[in-house]
Amino acid sequence: MQRTAIYPGTFDPITCGHSDLCQRAIKVFDKVILAVAIDTGKDTSFSLEERMRLAEAVLGGLDRVEVLPFEGLLMDFAAAQHAQVVLRGLRAVSDFEYEFQLAGMNRSLNANIETMFLTPAEQYAFLSSSLVKEVASLGGDVSNFVHPVVAKALQTIRRG
Repeated sequence: MQRTAIYPGTFDPITCGHSDLCQRAIKVFDKVILAVAIDTGKDTSFSLEERMRLAEAVLGGLDRVEVLPFEGLLMDFAAAQHAQVVLRGLRAVSDFEYEFQLAGMNRSLNANIETMFLTPAEQYAFLSSSLVKEVASLGGDVSNFVHPVVAKALQTIRRG
């Protein structure tokens, strides 16, 4: 049986922390689906199409990683993709409480799909899309935190 993990998020934009987690996950799973949320409830800087394009550009070299959009309940999407696991990243202790609540709710919605937490490499433990966007919007260098194609896209929205 193929072991599939869903890695959901806004990915606005995808960072080196996100791609690091994908690289870690493909060591454990046969397939990883980066699930880009359509309706995020957040004010995103990039459209769904842009977030998908950037994720595909960043992850294109990783075999067994697929980028797909999703909307509605994550657990319904995961079941439709025949996933056994929802993958979540934990950067710091401050992430844990929210992620723990989310995992409990997801388990109540579908007890057949587990939640697994992975931590990023130490150099990405502080990294978030919001922080990257803030630094980029103020003219800071984000090249250590995002793929070059993402850095270029961030420059475009700064000028736009």
